[in-house]
Amino acid sequence: MFRVVIPARFASTRLPGKALLMIGGKPMIQWVHERARGAAPREVIIATDDSRIAAAAAAFGAEVAMTATTHLSGTDRIAEVARQRGWGDADVVVNVQADEPLIPSALISQVARMLEEDPRAQLTTLATGISSVQEFLDPNVVKVVTDARGRALYFSRAPVPWDRDAAAAAPAQAGFAGALRHIGLYGYRVAALRRLTSLPSSPLEACERLEQLRALENGLPIEVGRASEPPGPDVNTAEDLQRVARLMGP
Repeated sequence: MFRVVIPARFASTRLPGKALLMIGGKPMIQWVHERARGAAPREVIIATDDSRIAAAAAAFGAEVAMTATTHLSGTDRIAEVARQRGWGDADVVVNVQADEPLIPSALISQVARMLEEDPRAQLTTLATGISSVQEFLDPNVVKVVTDARGRALYFSRAPVPWDRDAAAAAPAQAGFAGALRHIGLYGYRVAALRRLTSLPSSPLEACERLEQLRALENGLPIEVGRASEPPGPDVNTAEDLQRVARLMGP
């Protein structure tokens, strides 16, 4: 049985306090918590360093773990929770982002199941097909390329794989068949989580601003599954918030 940790911070460059912004009468973090509970994990923990988020989470009955203010990533915050709780190396924990109020519960279960069904797997994530040239070229959409077994070869904000011939024939790349969008949902075996967070930031991670590249640069394989259903949009800007609110209805 797996656990879910939702790392949540108040500070956000583009949308401060977004975890507590209201959607349909509930703070966003509550919608994420409900999606996580829908995956039927052993427990769901909201990990934060902010008393406002802790108070809001407690108000809707969530379990809260207070963590250090010095963490640079949600992964570091989850690793602290694993240390606090004394979780074993083989235990499975899923990292659900606090800005994913529409994340399907089935995808949370899926990344956990990939670890539970393969004892060799250490870190899992998901991807889905890219549906437009605009999405393919958008640097805010992270792309992933995998090997024949489904292990990640590389993650990038750049449009990969790049079709050389199609690009040469048009002002902008027109072909994106087979390109995959990475979904920012991770399953970890706790031993791999501890190893990852003990490593310094890597050159590729610093360049692309993608933490998962630290794992690849240090030889920690990432299994990439095809998402069993399309993910909903996450929330990074005020426009995203409005779009999600419309999708969720009155």
